[in-house]
This record gives sequence, structure tokens and C-alpha cells, in this order.
Amino acid sequence: MDRRNFLANLIQLSAAATAAGAVVAGFAEENKDKPLTLRPPGALPEKEFIKTCIRCGLCVEACKNRDNKMIVNGKEIDTLYLAAPGDNAPIGTPFFIPRTGPCFMCDDIPCMYACPTGALTPDMCKNEKGEVAIDYAKMGVAAIDPSSCIAFWGLQCTACYRACPEMDKAITIEWKQNERTGKHAYRIPVVHEEYCTGCGMCEMACVTEKPAIKIFPREVFLGKAGDRYVKGWDVKDQQRVKKASTKTTTKTPWSEKNPLQNLNEGVNWNE
Repeated sequence: MDRRNFLANLIQLSAAATAAGAVVAGFAEENKDKPLTLRPPGALPEKEFIKTCIRCGLCVEACKNRDNKMIVNGKEIDTLYLAAPGDNAPIGTPFFIPRTGPCFMCDDIPCMYACPTGALTPDMCKNEKGEVAIDYAKMGVAAIDPSSCIAFWGLQCTACYRACPEMDKAITIEWKQNERTGKHAYRIPVVHEEYCTGCGMCEMACVTEKPAIKIFPREVFLGKAGDRYVKGWDVKDQQRVKKASTKTTTKTPWSEKNPLQNLNEGVNWNE
């Protein structure tokens, strides 16, 4: 082989290796857990789900073949999809997009019971008594943007409230006086996370161009008080911190001052 051919082959091999490396890197990136991915009912926490799901697609098939198929504007709506490259979810894993295909809360939860590995498990759809039902699923939680929700403008919209399968539990309506007109009332939707399943029907029903109510994974959206704070009037919450350490302290610039100094700082009591 002469020198020219040798160099040409070397460049081609280098390019191929670079391309292969990019493909492998892209595949590895696509298969990382994506915290904002919404999973079917009964899904384990995301990191555990990724380890347990074998990408078999049985949950997706069970969802497509469910008995309560939904038809909207003459089109059958699918909920679950297997992630493909570019879907921003680990490839081959099931996910859903509430705006275009929410979970329709099948009573028999076919997707969950089709899972052969326990990545979708009844343990994640139980109430305190151990009863399994779709009403106890925790796929996500709804969050409302007051700036774009037209109910906060005073317009009479209750689309999310009426679409919610857990009406008057997961979403309630709070009436407030419209002081601008003095004659009308605001009908404000309020989400109660303890009852919200994260099905996404509210997001699909939202009338604004970009939904003013959106579903987020619970572990991403919800805060956590931690062991240092407890509802003293709530027996269940007392049990939550029963074994918590009492030696933990919080150190901030404010903790160097006593509480009275913090409360009175910046206040001129002579005015």
C-alpha cells in the first residue's frame, strides 16, 4: 500500500471511530434517567425504574388494547409510548405526554399488571389500608401557573376541574371576590397533591395555547420538610420523624442571632 492510500484509509478509520463514539455517547446519554419523564401508574422511583424495566413494551401493548379506548374528534388517543431516540427519555422505556395523551385511569390498570419485572408494581398504587386502585396512583402532580391560567384573570373557566377524575378531591374550586369589578367572582382551581394521581387529564383539557396546568413527577416538583419539621397535631407526621436524630442543627448567618434579633431586625420602634 502506498503512502497516499495508507493516509486515506487512516483518515476513514478515524472518522468511523469518531462517528461510532458519537453514536455510543448519544445512546448512553439517551439512556440516562430523565427526572421529568412521566411513567405509567405503579412505576418505581425513576432510578429504580430504569434498573428494573427491561424495555419489553408489554405495558404499552396493554394500554393500546385497553377496553376503555378514548376517541377525541374521531381519533383514538394512545397514552403510553416506548421512547425512541430524540424523545428525551431512556430509549425503550414507557412514558406519556399529558397534553396529547393522558392516562385515562383504567380501573383494571392493564399496563401495570402486564409488567413482568415489577418496574410497574401494585405496591405503588396502594392506600394506607393496602388496597390497590388506580385512584391511589402517583404518576405525578399537577401545578398551576397563575399568570397564564385565565381563571385567575376572572374568566369563568373550570376546564381542568371538570376534567379531573378525582373532582372535588384532587382539584377543587375556590371562590374569591373580584375586587376590580365588585360584581363578579374568581373561580380559582386549587390542586390538592395528596389526591392528585398525575393522570394529566387536566393538562389535556386546559384551554390555553400552552397549558396553564402541567403535570410534573412528584419527586421533582414537591418540596420536602425533612426530619426537622413536624406537624405536631398530626399523628401520622409524628410517626414520620419518630426515629429522626435530635442532634442535627442548621447553621446559617441568621442562626448566630437569637430569634428576637431576627424578628426585630430593620424595625424602628420609635416611628
